[in-house]
Amino acid sequence: MNTLAIDIGGTKFTIALFGDDGRRMTLRESRQTDRAGGRAWMLGQIEEIARRWQSDVPIGRCAVGFGGPVDFARQTVALSTHVGGWQDFPLVEHLRQVLGVPTVMDNDANVGALGEAACGAGRGCRPLFYMTLSTGIGGGFILDGGQVYRGADCWAGEIGHLTIEPNGPECLCGARGCLERMCSGLWLERDFGRPAKELMQDVAFVERYAVHLAQGLKAAVMLLNPARIVIGGGIAKAGDALFVPLRRELKRQMTAWSQARLDVVPAQLGDDSVLWGALILADTVLA
Repeated sequence: MNTLAIDIGGTKFTIALFGDDGRRMTLRESRQTDRAGGRAWMLGQIEEIARRWQSDVPIGRCAVGFGGPVDFARQTVALSTHVGGWQDFPLVEHLRQVLGVPTVMDNDANVGALGEAACGAGRGCRPLFYMTLSTGIGGGFILDGGQVYRGADCWAGEIGHLTIEPNGPECLCGARGCLERMCSGLWLERDFGRPAKELMQDVAFVERYAVHLAQGLKAAVMLLNPARIVIGGGIAKAGDALFVPLRRELKRQMTAWSQARLDVVPAQLGDDSVLWGALILADTVLA
């Protein structure tokens, strides 16, 4: 059965088709987000691509990783802080009607966590914490049995909105000094006038940046004690330029008596963590 996988982010969206064997992508297309166009623009783009593919290849099911809080139980988007028009939107029902196939959705960090746990840098490591470090910041936690931990109300994993600087600048969520406000790509470019990719080449800047990022990761380590932390998203592509000072800073910040492991690595699947995770989600929920 061919699986349509969709990754909806704040900067871009990507759509891919996995073949019957579930081992390879047969089609893949990515487009930059038109934030001014909002939800209607993005849905139109996704539908145009999916219908074009569907005219040539049968699609049996669809799975989505959405870049914002998702009510997993109701299968609706809760909101997006980066693109307008998504609040309380029944995306799964909409796609079911458009594509005529079973559809499932989760927050993109949860879906990325599934992808890296099954096919990437998190293989064999449980429990696993995955953090997406991109336009925004989110987290996903994979339990020993391979399931996503979503919490009592589907709101677990929102590491981006931990307060790390109580008197810091205001975040889009309304709080001050959130990890996302201090470390996400959206705010880095707004605050410093240069894209994150360029900033990550500045050694002095990365040393300062790692202090804030390590504060967020310390909270994850102290609360969850994961076997490994995998970091995906565009900023993680900086590689050793980011991960070497980050590991050093996290070790410095950690509580002295804690013997929790500090295994922090970049995502292995690159831009495709969420797409592979969508395949795993479909296998789990729509099997």
